[in-house]
Amino acid sequence: MKRVDVPVLLLGGTTASGKTALSLQLAAATGAMVVNADAQQLYRDLPILTARPTPEEEAQAEHRLFGILGPEEETTAGRWLELVLPVLEEAGARGVPVILVGGTGLYLLRLLGGLAPVPPVPEEVRRRWREDPRPAPELHAELARRDPATAARLRPNDRQRILRALEVIEGTGRPLLDWQRETRPPVTFARLRGIALLPPRDRLRERIERRLDAMLGAGMLEEIRALAARIPHLRRLPLARLHGLREFLDHLEGRTTLEAARERTVIVTRQYAKRQSTFFRHQLPVCTPVETFGEAVPQALVEELRAFLGGGAASAGLSGRREVAGR
Repeated sequence: MKRVDVPVLLLGGTTASGKTALSLQLAAATGAMVVNADAQQLYRDLPILTARPTPEEEAQAEHRLFGILGPEEETTAGRWLELVLPVLEEAGARGVPVILVGGTGLYLLRLLGGLAPVPPVPEEVRRRWREDPRPAPELHAELARRDPATAARLRPNDRQRILRALEVIEGTGRPLLDWQRETRPPVTFARLRGIALLPPRDRLRERIERRLDAMLGAGMLEEIRALAARIPHLRRLPLARLHGLREFLDHLEGRTTLEAARERTVIVTRQYAKRQSTFFRHQLPVCTPVETFGEAVPQALVEELRAFLGGGAASAGLSGRREVAGR
């Protein structure tokens, strides 16, 4: 088990809570490396839709793992661990503090608790299950016959996890729960701190709508149209799980109005934010809830985090906070 000897701050929270703004402020003041822990922002395409840091923002600090995967690649916790562990090792060797920023709480949970050591599943087994056309409840019933213990822990509509459990029991001969019992943390931390930005729900709803309108104004629809023209089978790729992509593809294909696509995307994003809030509050106790937006975090806490990362009290970069769309 490897050990990371530099300070590591876990900066989580809901979508549109201002995580990017706060990470940039802290990184500018401390020289920290900003490392992505958000599944949507791993993708190279659709930077507006995924609210990735802009090139100008990335130029303000060292950024890693943003916009590195193609649309056909999966963004599982296991894949992210493969990507992030070498980055943490490098940061430790260089003596650079790290800010792990993102809303995918499962990534942070697996980083702290480990991932089941499941051996590779044969590609033909994996492909056969991934191409199975049956709806999720029928696949859940199939899993209940093959692996009742794992099925009992999964929601009948959780297609991705159901398929994973099915391919594991067929490909390895052992239930997924058996492998999960052998889980060990992949890394330990000499200094670890965590916060989760969880703004009040009513204010977050407003922020989500404002951010989506800003994205539309910034050319989000055009970037989706261009990608769909380049990849006709876009809906069948893992990238299609991005919030809002299917909704706006429906509009571009004439199936719905722009306003309907916008409204549906707002609803989907709000639902996701609610799940994120629940996850951070109940699954990641290491992340102290901070019930405001990133640009409104109390100055005393900002200075505390800056000191944790190694920045002096007089460091520049935190006095001029700005209101942002919230990422």
